[in-house]
Amino acid sequence: MKKVRIYTDGACIGNPGPGGWGAVLLSGPHRKEISGGEERTTNNRMELRAAIEALRALREPAEVDLFTDSVYLKRGITEWLPRWKEQDWQRREGKRIRPVANEDLWRELDQLTGIHRVRFHWLAGHAGDEENERADRLARRAAAGRQ
Repeated sequence: MKKVRIYTDGACIGNPGPGGWGAVLLSGPHRKEISGGEERTTNNRMELRAAIEALRALREPAEVDLFTDSVYLKRGITEWLPRWKEQDWQRREGKRIRPVANEDLWRELDQLTGIHRVRFHWLAGHAGDEENERADRLARRAAAGRQ
């Protein structure tokens, strides 16, 4: 199984507002950079979209180390998702039951993590990691409409 390192980031000008996502995919000597944006979205949606599009870009099942500076993405996929699925995509806040925010994207990401063996890693944003900084620049440029 091919091994791939992926660095993702999302950005938003306003929240909600114009948003962008970026990803850097690395496998051996190969490098691919992808990005995209939406006119009206949120930062959390762009963080999820970056991971989804990066995993979609893989041509065959792979062993993936995905690096994100988004606590929302990391905790969502590793901690919250199993409970959401058990509770039929609902979350409990005390006695209240609410639908999971961004359910459409979480479902998509869940499906893709079933195809690939993905380990999610959190890293501090804007802390000098070269590939994380590059994913951030791609996302910010896409949010500004300069993909």
